[in-house]
Amino acid sequence: MDIRSDVLRKLKNRREGHSLEQAFYIDPDHYKLDLETIWYRDWLFVGHDCEIPKAGNYFTVQIGDYPVVITRDRTGTVRALHNSCRHRGSRVCTQHRGSSAKLVCPYHQWTYELDGSLLFARHMAEDFDKSQHGLKRVHCETVGGYIFLCLADEAPDFAPFRATVEPYLARHRLGETKVAFESTIIEKGNWKLVWENNRECYHCAANHPELCRTYPEAPTATGVQGAKDDPVIAAHWEKCEAAGLPSEFRMSPTGQFRAARMPLIQDAESYTMSGARAVQRPLSNEVLESHIGTLLLFHYPTTWNHVLADHAITFRVLPLGPELTQVTTKWLVSKDAVEGVDYRLDELTHVWTETNDQDRRIVEENAFGIRSPAYQPGPYSPEDEGGVMQFVEWYANFMIDRLDGGRKPLSRVA
Repeated sequence: MDIRSDVLRKLKNRREGHSLEQAFYIDPDHYKLDLETIWYRDWLFVGHDCEIPKAGNYFTVQIGDYPVVITRDRTGTVRALHNSCRHRGSRVCTQHRGSSAKLVCPYHQWTYELDGSLLFARHMAEDFDKSQHGLKRVHCETVGGYIFLCLADEAPDFAPFRATVEPYLARHRLGETKVAFESTIIEKGNWKLVWENNRECYHCAANHPELCRTYPEAPTATGVQGAKDDPVIAAHWEKCEAAGLPSEFRMSPTGQFRAARMPLIQDAESYTMSGARAVQRPLSNEVLESHIGTLLLFHYPTTWNHVLADHAITFRVLPLGPELTQVTTKWLVSKDAVEGVDYRLDELTHVWTETNDQDRRIVEENAFGIRSPAYQPGPYSPEDEGGVMQFVEWYANFMIDRLDGGRKPLSRVA
């Protein structure tokens, strides 16, 4: 049986409410199919437009086998280009980020404009057509300060995601922020384990003492069901909506993306050890209200986010191998905030730096145990792991839909 048929059979016959079979977390062929079916065909969060504020600014990202460069061209347009020279394939931009008037391949100095068009290639034949040898473009969209790309020849419709999240993000003005700090860690576990761990707080009390000082452990705050019936959350939504901040839970019909504004515990305003704001200057001058909690934004398979009144924390997930995942965290603050005056970096980053490292250890121990020949899929807690069940259901339905065209409606939608 070929791998596509094998995966399709397993997913169609999987036991709902249980974790996936071992191969989905460790097998190289299953991982390769994940890349081909999801990562190479759907929209992926890669960074923020505030990271490339001027023409010529760029950053690079590696998605599976695809090196990509994201740049801002002379018209101000954010573009994504395959970072592979049209001469002999060398990477054109070799640094993580930088700034350049032109994109010049270091191998033979083929020179490209910021939009990818080829400007100069020396010693080529007389009939060489520069217009046919520009860097290949990648689908690219920006929304609310976020940059997404899609590697497929034909990209899925981005409009539903834009329509959902743009109202939530608009007043936070993330396009006018800056990255105060960036951290990248490598977790020795499959990308799905990283997401499963993120999608529940069943583990929080025993593992995240710093986070639990401000973030509620209630399943209604982390899952996908019951939030509207929680009186604390309902009151929070009413207060924020009255202030013109969209807050109520919204999720796409497929379960791929969702947004909601959740309260922090007690009088906390930010993710700090004291609960006080980490940044004295507001993230946006359009959001001056206090105690607005955190805007939770999710988009499978690449990003979860927390947007608060004083700063934002964004997370990007990228698979590096069957049992290796890169997680990049960025702390965004107002572009006018001054380190040492408006915020201290250690206070701003402490809670999530500790939480990320704790989650890394959790994922790695989870992966270690799954490798055991004795492993078999175990049951999720319906009360505490509804978010995990929803993620696994999204993954299974998404893969089935792509592998044989069948779509099964989600059963766990708030």
